[in-house]
Amino acid sequence: MRKYLFGTGIISAVTSGLALLRGIRGNEPFTWRIALAWLSWGITLALSVGAIVDTRRASRGKLIAQDSPVAGKEQKLLKRRLQR
Repeated sequence: MRKYLFGTGIISAVTSGLALLRGIRGNEPFTWRIALAWLSWGITLALSVGAIVDTRRASRGKLIAQDSPVAGKEQKLLKRRLQR
């Protein structure tokens, strides 16, 4: 589980989320730019969680979508898991 939680996608999403939270503390009004920043953060978080799910599914021998970042590496991930 550690390899999933400490992946670069999750770490970058968390740090950018913390930066957005610090920006809210100021007395500035909520503008469309802030809304777009939060939307971008949500998309980044969703993509990194999706990559984690696809990696886990591929390592267990299940089918994944062809647009996944780990598509084509299923056999390698499954072989690595079976060696353990």
